[in-house]
Amino acid sequence: MAAARKLVDTLKIADQYRALLPQLLLKLRPVVAQDRPEIERDYDAVTAPGAEIYTPFFGAMIDQIAALYATSFTVDELRQIEAFYAQPAGRKFLEKSDALAQASVQIGQDVSQKAADQLKQRLIEALRQKGHKL
Repeated sequence: MAAARKLVDTLKIADQYRALLPQLLLKLRPVVAQDRPEIERDYDAVTAPGAEIYTPFFGAMIDQIAALYATSFTVDELRQIEAFYAQPAGRKFLEKSDALAQASVQIGQDVSQKAADQLKQRLIEALRQKGHKL
């Protein structure tokens, strides 16, 4: 489990989840404040030290992620993965991985849409050749 925890630290998973806290609090704001300015002001004051609110959940989450890695990889594999991410190429990959993932999803969506459009046209044409009116 120690190797998994070290990898979780190297991957900066904790930092990634900490960065999500402001977004979570922002999403909760209208639900809690119910469009009442006086509650919104107090909500902002109460959530300013937001990490304290999130700490118990955050620690449990990191422990569960480390356990997931520990059950998914051997200790030797975890060490190899950690060694890669500790190198310059691994650190660069970590820095760019979110942007690469987003760009990859967009490429996939764009290509899928083009493929669907072309497939639709081909299917319509094939069905028209069989005498169907579309």
